[in-house]
Amino acid sequence: MTVRKGIILAAGFGTRFLPASKAVPKEMLPLLDRPVIQHIVEEAVAAGIQELVIVTSLGKEVMASHFARAWELEEALAAKGDEDRLETVRRLASLGSLAFVYQKERLGTGHALLQARWLLADGPFALFYPDDIVVSDRPAIGQLIEAQARWGGHVLGVAEVPREEVHRYGVIDPEPLGDGVFRVRRTVEKPAPEEAPSALAIVGRLVLTPEVFPVLEATPVGKGGEVWLTDALATLCGRGAVYARCLEGEWLDTGNPLGLLKASLSLAMRDPRTSGELRPYLERLLETPPS
Repeated sequence: MTVRKGIILAAGFGTRFLPASKAVPKEMLPLLDRPVIQHIVEEAVAAGIQELVIVTSLGKEVMASHFARAWELEEALAAKGDEDRLETVRRLASLGSLAFVYQKERLGTGHALLQARWLLADGPFALFYPDDIVVSDRPAIGQLIEAQARWGGHVLGVAEVPREEVHRYGVIDPEPLGDGVFRVRRTVEKPAPEEAPSALAIVGRLVLTPEVFPVLEATPVGKGGEVWLTDALATLCGRGAVYARCLEGEWLDTGNPLGLLKASLSLAMRDPRTSGELRPYLERLLETPPS
């Protein structure tokens, strides 16, 4: 079955970005010339996803406004003859069908997913964690959709990280199946390097089936009094129903200020509109001793 629906989990406080995220959701912070969440929505649309659910929380209404028509702004741009910016603004309202679901209490990723169960119960769906951006010629989620079409079950996106950094991530215990695909025997959350079953870290891209929902409902409350998707995945691994695919492309973590800065620089250096001026500027910075 083709994956036509997706969900973005975007209800968190974004505390690592305070005070910047006090009034502006971290998902709306700019990554080069677009807010982070727009990069995610564009990836989904490029992979053929037609309906997106964004799980959010009170105080983040600006995300919905970003993807809505802005009639007054459009009229002003049209009056100035600024056709390029007018088309950019109009395009935002045509990026698929978006539904916003509110998580009234922040009770974990599993709880957030359950808030949208009724919208995702009719087939496999994509799940996005907006902290993670994958720069690739092929949409990252599209790579997982292809793997799910072949293998079925639930598919996690993974990327190899240096062994000394595995303690920062959830990693998989992989059984190789070929072509960068693995059966996942288990997942291990932030292991010590010497205890990690692999250096394949889980990236914030998944394709899940509705089978996950009854498992989530039966999952005990975990760390912090919250329901975690990772705990449900552990149960599903025991059933042999979880696979992983190594993602092609560069994985950028925008979930902290330094990561967002690095991601912005990475995208800016790839963009011919900005790389020409940015490269010599960075070279001058590196040559100048800090004061």
